[in-house]
Amino acid sequence: MVSIILLRLIFKLSLTLHVAHTQRYFIELAYNGTNYHGWQTQPNAITVQQVLDKALATLLRTPIETVGCGRTDTGVHATQLFAHLDVEEYMVHGASFVDDSLTNSEPYTMNHELSTMNHQPPSIKLKSLNSLLPYDVAVKRIIPVHAGAHARFDATLRSYEYHVHFEKDPFLHNLSWLMRDRPDVTLMNQAANMIMEYTDFSCFSKSNTQVKTNNCKISRAEWVTDGDKLIFHISADRFLRNMVRAIVGTLIMVGKGEIKPEAVRQIIESKNRSNAGTSVPACGLYLTQVVYPYLPPNPLKGEQEEPRHNDLQKN
Repeated sequence: MVSIILLRLIFKLSLTLHVAHTQRYFIELAYNGTNYHGWQTQPNAITVQQVLDKALATLLRTPIETVGCGRTDTGVHATQLFAHLDVEEYMVHGASFVDDSLTNSEPYTMNHELSTMNHQPPSIKLKSLNSLLPYDVAVKRIIPVHAGAHARFDATLRSYEYHVHFEKDPFLHNLSWLMRDRPDVTLMNQAANMIMEYTDFSCFSKSNTQVKTNNCKISRAEWVTDGDKLIFHISADRFLRNMVRAIVGTLIMVGKGEIKPEAVRQIIESKNRSNAGTSVPACGLYLTQVVYPYLPPNPLKGEQEEPRHNDLQKN
């Protein structure tokens, strides 16, 4: 008798609940990396991924493991970083991860026209997630995507900035590198242009990273004056561990007159890390943009950067 009643209850429940389906989401976030040992979760250190996964697990009441678009080192910042996660959702009962207007829309795919993508207002869940995160980490968007979308492997362009200032400023502490003397920007840009002629950047890579190739396609490498500051802009399809900080350190050597711009060619062609400059401090480095072919740009960040391609490519 008891078993019959249980079966009836299970049958009624099956009529009101649809089978759970898995939805993949991209999360866009920004963070001040001063207090973190980089992005990627580590067993004995606090990282950005760790605090994000913990907040998501609290919100969704289930263990969560995000996959990031890459990794940033200790003390490095990001104004735009993407991670993806999978969430099991019920079509009828149970709360969705984001507001109904967004989850009911078609997930972004390669064939989805940009003109049909509507930018949704922040949802309650977005605000709830941010309330669970520390003050130095903020989620900007939660975007439903197709099941095969991958935050790391699908990125077609990544951009970094390195910030340098020359007068002591308490409001730039841990957010920019303080240099004593201003380097020659013209010489540094001459050397930066030479860097774009190459694709093998073994000389700027951290050793023993176990990557399959040290080839990267750099589409922009340029120093820009911003008031009393200098900002180095660099964009590529991918970056090696410690690559940007090693490039900046080498260009600073050029700007200080320690080596000639032409010496950068010899350094790159040597494929030897010991020939390049010392890596600059992490505090001035920012991941600023990650581009995907199926995602619309964040309207709050403006237009996506147009790559500045150099026709000269040398292996």
